[in-house]
Order: sequence, then C-alpha cells, then structure tokens
Amino acid sequence: MTETKNDRIPGYVLGAIVATGVMSLCGTIVETAMNITFPTLMRQFGIGTSTVQWMTTLYLLVVAIIVPLSAYLKRRFTTKALFITANSLFIIGVLTDALAPSFAVLLLGRGIQGLGTGIALPLMFNIIIDQVPMAKLGLMMGVGTLITAVGPAIGPTFGGFVVDTLGWRYIFVFLLPLLIASLILGIMTIRQKHPTQAASLDWLSVLFLAVAFVAMILGFSNLGSRAFLSLTVGGMLLLAVVAFILLGWRSRQVTPIINFSVLKNSGFSSLTFALFAFQIATIGLSFILPNYIQLVNGASANLAGLLVLPGALLGAAMSPFGGRIYDNWGAKPPLLLGIILALGANVTLMVFAQSLSNWAIAVLYTVYMLSLGLSFGNLMTEGLSYLSGLTKSDGNAIMTTVQQISGAIGTAIVAAIVALGQAAPHVSRAVGTANGAQHALLFVVVLLLIALILLVRVLFFRKEAKG
Repeated sequence: MTETKNDRIPGYVLGAIVATGVMSLCGTIVETAMNITFPTLMRQFGIGTSTVQWMTTLYLLVVAIIVPLSAYLKRRFTTKALFITANSLFIIGVLTDALAPSFAVLLLGRGIQGLGTGIALPLMFNIIIDQVPMAKLGLMMGVGTLITAVGPAIGPTFGGFVVDTLGWRYIFVFLLPLLIASLILGIMTIRQKHPTQAASLDWLSVLFLAVAFVAMILGFSNLGSRAFLSLTVGGMLLLAVVAFILLGWRSRQVTPIINFSVLKNSGFSSLTFALFAFQIATIGLSFILPNYIQLVNGASANLAGLLVLPGALLGAAMSPFGGRIYDNWGAKPPLLLGIILALGANVTLMVFAQSLSNWAIAVLYTVYMLSLGLSFGNLMTEGLSYLSGLTKSDGNAIMTTVQQISGAIGTAIVAAIVALGQAAPHVSRAVGTANGAQHALLFVVVLLLIALILLVRVLFFRKEAKG
C-alpha cells in the first residue's frame, strides 16, 4: 500500500500521543509493580489480602469515576490544560506514596494518582481518533495500546527488583523523571483540534455514578470475608443497582455524562464486553500469578517479576503488529486468534492450578499476553467503528471507563476468591492460595467464553452498519 501525504502522521501528533501515553504507562507500571509488593506490604503493615488489594482497587475505582467525565472535559477545557492538570496530580500522588508513613496515606496517594490518570487516559485515544488518518488508525491504536502495555511488561520485574534491593518506596521515586519528561513533551506538542465550548455538568449524575461504582466495588471486595446476604456485600450490590437505575433515569432528564444510547448498538456493546473480559483476565492474572509464585512456589518477589517479563514484553510488542493485521485484513483474524489463545492459556492454568511450576506459569502467561497484544487495541478500534461523529467520543469514554471499572471489579473479585481459599480450614496458606487461584481462574474462563460467543456472533452473523 503506497503512503500518500494525507496518510502521514504529523510529528506533533506523535509527540502528543507519547506524552499522554506515558501518563498511562506510569499508571500501569505502578499498578503492576505494586502487585508484586503485596506480600511485603501485608507483612509491613499487618494487613490481609482483602485489604492490600485496595492499592489497586482504589486507584482503578477513582479512574473509573473520572473517565466518564471525559466527554464533558473535552468539550469544556483545552487538551493541554487537562494534560497539565492530570500530570501535576499524578506527581503529587507519587510523592505522597514515596513518603507515606502508613497504609492509609499510601491509599491516599493512590487515589490522587487515580485522579490524574482518569483525566489523562482518554486524552491519548481522543488524540488518535481525532488527528490520525484513517489508513493508520489501526496501527496507531496499536501503538497507543503498546505504550500502556509496556507497564504490565516491565512493572512486575521492576517492582520485584526494587523491593528486593531498595524497598517499595523507590517504585514511586523512579516514576518522577518519566512524569516530568511527559509533562515537558506534552506542553511542547499537544495542540487543540476543536474549539472548546460552554458545557454544564450535572452533579447529581456524577453523584449517582460515584455511588454506583463505590458500592459495587465495596460489595465485591467484601465477598471474601462476609456472607453474600450481609449489608456489606448484598446490601452494597443492591445499592449499586439502585444507583445505576437512578443514573439512567437522570440521564434521560439532562445532558448525560455517559451517553448510554451507544450501547444499543449491538456491535459496539458486544466488543465492549469482550474488552471487559480481557481486562478482568489481565488484571486478574497480574494478581494471581505473582502471589502464586511467591506463596505457593516459595519464590522471591524478584523472580516472580522476572518470570512474567517475557510474556508481558511480547504482548506489548504485538500491539502495533495486531493493529497492522487489522488495517490490512480486518477484525476477524486478530480478534478470533486472540480470544482463542486467551481461552486456551487460562483453561490450562485453571486445570493445572494445583501444581503449576514457575516455568509453566511463564509459558502460559506468554501465550495469554500474545493474545492480548493481538486483540486489545483492535477491540477498541473495531468497537468504535460502529459509531460515528461525536458518538465516537462517547464510545471512547465508555470503553475507557469499562477498562478501569473492570480492572477494579476484577481485582476485588479475584482477591476475594483467593482470600476465601486461603481462609479455608485445615489447609496451609500455600494450598489455600492454589485452591483460590483455581477458582479465580474459573471465573476468568467463564467471562472469556462469553466474550468468544459474542465475538463470533458479531463478526460472522450480525451485519450491522458501521459509522
């Protein structure tokens, strides 16, 4: 295919994508690096599995609440102003965590980081959607995914090395140069594509959204320590359902903060669910496997990080390649191959969860990350292709929100399932962790199987017009 002048991507656009992407990179680095430190934090602060997982859950929850506001923020404020605000918040959060004297302060810093990432994360994909030529869209969505996928690739190894040599606080210290470089690059390259306009924000809708997400995550987080019919589990989940109903009602009365009507498009909604399943699988494995390696197989945090490094690097490197396959041959090859590989890897991990060697974990995780590289960016590209005009920004907001809330849900549910296994009577911590990991992997497999059915239905049997 011959490249024309109109197909070329301006240098400032590439710079803006990298600058906003580094913000997401820092978020995924610290998220996956801290997963490695959970056993260390549990010992240092005297907390359990269901408590320490809030390091990840709180961050993802804050991001999930902020991301739906991205369509409003995009209309109301310039892209550069949003980026500077986001980067500054992240730097404050990183400094807070580096100096945290207690677990509560550590959580506060993670929450501040979530505010920054929640603002910044949609910026990268909005820039790609608005400013990249259509002929390069799949490739650049893959590059955008690559930037964020590098975090899970290096996070566990980075976290394990730092914990074993310098201590967990230096995980945050080492992020500061990246954030400062990102800030400088963004100030130099981010340009405004569309003029800002007056826009109002319905705070009642924001309240309903926040209550829904917080109640849902609290309910799932307490599954490991409370009965389902208790107020802290069933009560919270019921409150979440009521809040979502009220949000839907309010959205019909005012300009909605989330345009739920785009979910009526079955192509978009099916691909969004597949994105949901992949994100839960990814976050779930990043929790299950490092803890399995350390608590079941007795390895160090450093080795746990090194074992998942090859797969994570391969998955990150595959993202642009997967985008190229999409540009040249369409959605079917990368999406179907990706979901089949993901299912195969997770089913095998589940079946042999009682006796997984470290090398088996490394190989199967590599297969899964290969599937993620083929699929993840293309799920977003194909899903957004079913929308048109301004609804693409709404679709981007929904997909990005789903990524974050599914990460929070996945962490909470997986941690609760593993904690139930560990709390079983008359079993050792190692056996309990293996049992919990097997049950958590079953949950992941069911979600991926549903995603496969939906993908087959959309790609082969549902001929819905694209935008």
